[in-house]
Amino acid sequence: MPGSGWGSMSGVGGFRSGEGGRLRRAARSAGRALRAPVAGAVRGVRRATHAHGAGESGLAKLIELHAVNSAGDMLVTVALASTVFFAVPTDQARGRVALYLAVTMAPFTLLAPVIGPLLDRLPHGRRAAMAAAMLSRAVLALTMSGAVATGGLELYPAALAVLVASKAYGVVRSAVVPRLLPPRISLVKANSRVTLGGLLATGLAAPLGAGLHQMGPAWPLYGACVVFACGTYLSLSLPHKVDSAKGEARARLTSPDHHRSRIRTHPRTARRRRRPARPKPGLRTVGASVLHGLQANTALRMLSGFLTFFLAFLLRVHPIGGLGPVVSLGLVAVAAGGGNALGTAIGALLRSRGPEKTIALALTATLATTVVTAVLFGPFFVVVVAAVAGIAQALGKQSLDSLIQRDVPEEVRTSAFARSETLLQMAWVVGGAIGIVLPLNGVLGMSVASAVLALGVLTAVRGLLAAARRGSPHPRVA
Repeated sequence: MPGSGWGSMSGVGGFRSGEGGRLRRAARSAGRALRAPVAGAVRGVRRATHAHGAGESGLAKLIELHAVNSAGDMLVTVALASTVFFAVPTDQARGRVALYLAVTMAPFTLLAPVIGPLLDRLPHGRRAAMAAAMLSRAVLALTMSGAVATGGLELYPAALAVLVASKAYGVVRSAVVPRLLPPRISLVKANSRVTLGGLLATGLAAPLGAGLHQMGPAWPLYGACVVFACGTYLSLSLPHKVDSAKGEARARLTSPDHHRSRIRTHPRTARRRRRPARPKPGLRTVGASVLHGLQANTALRMLSGFLTFFLAFLLRVHPIGGLGPVVSLGLVAVAAGGGNALGTAIGALLRSRGPEKTIALALTATLATTVVTAVLFGPFFVVVVAAVAGIAQALGKQSLDSLIQRDVPEEVRTSAFARSETLLQMAWVVGGAIGIVLPLNGVLGMSVASAVLALGVLTAVRGLLAAARRGSPHPRVA
């Protein structure tokens, strides 16, 4: 009977083998079904980022890098938000947030005199500079993970260093965009695509960070560490032309007349009056567009900082329409974020080559909305002013970046971005400080915001429109 025994064993083995094959095929089919939506989404994102020559020029890689950067920053923000703001009563929160602003004022003050010239001295190492900014934040995220649960003061130096690294990345990224510009895309569109990629990544990272926070206060920082580690690799994978920088120098905030007067009054140069030295390029030598655009964006950035903190504390005490404080803050945050995304999308669709007009229109429309909100203060207008401020800030910043990329000579562009970013961030901090110290009265707050914007309109709009009529002194966009 051994033969029949062997036959029965082989039948059982064949049955098991067939069953195992069916299970493997079913598992592969399930895997393909699960991968299909993800793969389709990835292909759709790559088609969008690589469109109009962005893939060939390398701009697509920069968009992906900025998306990773924004996702990591959002995870850090989620980890710190509960520690700094939500975890303590309102009175204590105002003091702790004021301390946070005082500490974070330092990188804004140091950015221009330290980071700007440092990046100018490393013109051939932009990829390495961005990679270093990513890697340092990955390490700092792990460092903060041990202190985020207690919220002790030891958390602030690490948060300060994260902010410095984030701003250093932003400065270098802005200077890199013109080097990766495809022929068929304007500077405004390129900046909009990069910013939009960051906003989409922020929107995806926010719920992820909230989910990780449910596992523990340190888990969003663990996620940020992984994200920034990926960003380090993506930074080094950018095209080599990012590091090309011929004859770059530091930007100086001095006029050429002042420079020539110093040369003429020096006794050793008196004999060379017929051959005056060529002035070093600076922000004031490229026309009024950049300076007036910076003035307008300063007002918009002050409004952003003011609304961030004033509404945060106001809605904790007086929620919208009877809703809870968290829901009210979330509603305003969604309105501001949605407005920012909409402004970025509008910037991507703009075909205008006059960023000056875009900035002037955004600032004027924001002033009108803020005045109406001060007069008719209520839940609806609080949401509206948050959305309009988000739209205006996105359009204004994209247009300012385009003006600097268009009008500032390439040899001083990195330093110019550092100085402009410093001023804008300090304006945000000043606006936030005003929002903290003001009484929690909605009409008073919107009146103060209207005054700030009115000052911006008076100092910038007329000059912007005049510069738009004259045209660009250094046209760069095809």
